[in-house]
Amino acid sequence: MARLSLIAIALMGLGETALAALQSCGNAQYDPSQYVCWYNQFLCPVVAGEGLSYCSGACYSTFMYTCSNNVLTLLPAMDSSTPFTLTASNPNLPAVDGKPITASGQHWSIGGVTGSYCPTQVGSACPKGDITAIVSSGGSAAMDVEVPGGQLVYLDPFWNVGYTQAHSASIPSGSITTGFGAYQGGGFVNLNGNGWGWVACPPTAAGGGGGVWNLVAKNSTNAASLSGCTALNLKINPLPQGTIGAWQYT
Repeated sequence: MARLSLIAIALMGLGETALAALQSCGNAQYDPSQYVCWYNQFLCPVVAGEGLSYCSGACYSTFMYTCSNNVLTLLPAMDSSTPFTLTASNPNLPAVDGKPITASGQHWSIGGVTGSYCPTQVGSACPKGDITAIVSSGGSAAMDVEVPGGQLVYLDPFWNVGYTQAHSASIPSGSITTGFGAYQGGGFVNLNGNGWGWVACPPTAAGGGGGVWNLVAKNSTNAASLSGCTALNLKINPLPQGTIGAWQYT
């Protein structure tokens, strides 16, 4: 009996701790790891590590929207002449938060090393090729390169992010080349698959491999296989106009 009493007391203590962690938002109780409270009356969820903001009855992501005079609007699109790099963002996932999105092997990864090449005859005119730079316009995206023909960004049939080889427009059958949004002061958003967003997959999870975290566009067709992956946003970091990321990415 004494042992059962001790267990009961321990469980009561855990319940009190859990209750103590809750905070008040008006008349509601909420877990601050799951929600944020606005004006002591409106709750918005935490999505991909971002506590969504509030605007006139709607919760929104600052990676895609802005609120001005209580009117929710899309952020302006990035100008096609302004290249940018991308940074993974999810403060609740320190393993990837703040790490760059990198291109190598015709594939985007999180926190890897950029792979690039420049012919010797180009000489001192070669871009450094040590950053992964992108340009975007009209729902499509491309690598920021000098190589003739460019390198188009696409989602492959498994919803990984790839890009064409230099001097080739070939992409895997079933790939998607549109549906990207790039927003000034915001993020690079996948609008395909009903807007399920991006996830980071560790090397041991579906879609991961090669010792680095993989970036996958989540949607209704692959959600079940991505249970070991974590949602994140992609923050846009603008570069000066005229910046060239690489001659070509490998």
